[in-house]
Amino acid sequence: MGGRGIRPAVGAVLLAVVTGCGAVSTSDDTGGGRQIADAAADIGTARRDLAKLQVKGRAPMTGFDREEFGRAWADVDGNGCDTRNDILKRDLTQETFGEGAKRCVVLSGTLDDAYSGREIEFRRGQRSSMDVQIDHVVALADAWQKGAHRWNEDKRREFANDPLNLQAVDGPLNGQKGAADAATWLPPHKPYRCAYVARQVAVKAKYELWVTSAEKEAIERVLVKCRD
Repeated sequence: MGGRGIRPAVGAVLLAVVTGCGAVSTSDDTGGGRQIADAAADIGTARRDLAKLQVKGRAPMTGFDREEFGRAWADVDGNGCDTRNDILKRDLTQETFGEGAKRCVVLSGTLDDAYSGREIEFRRGQRSSMDVQIDHVVALADAWQKGAHRWNEDKRREFANDPLNLQAVDGPLNGQKGAADAATWLPPHKPYRCAYVARQVAVKAKYELWVTSAEKEAIERVLVKCRD
């Protein structure tokens, strides 16, 4: 199915607020949460924030482990839903949910995928769940090498579960991206690249992470083509 295009940016800074658990049945969510999630920062803000980021080389990967950022998809906001399902609820439309104790579990929905520019039908299941994955826009390993290795456990856990840094995306493309920064990977759907790098800058500015010179140059090459 063809993509419906990328929704426009709707604010200077991401205001994505992860909502609570959904009621059993089909959601009539219109994607407003996703609109906000796409608007990590306006281009002018991204340019100014990028200029303020420190430029340094990568620190060693020594000591990196996913567990250094806490248990994957914990319920950090105490709303009864784990972070993965919170983000699926925010970014998908026409969601259905489990019943009873599983009322937070997203069973199905439609993703207007920013990375590929196409629609993906999500169905929870052993073989189908990985079609849609939750990407850390600034990868955990990338963050580790650019400042997170110095953080305490609480800050790393916050970073790993921050809605600003999380996005439901095409699973294979998420795997292709891995821990890459903007110097080595950008979404193949070119109309989204402005929002993508602006969001990375917003995350790095918020957490005072640094960038490499190659990364900064890559982001600048994207931003110079973007309209404010």
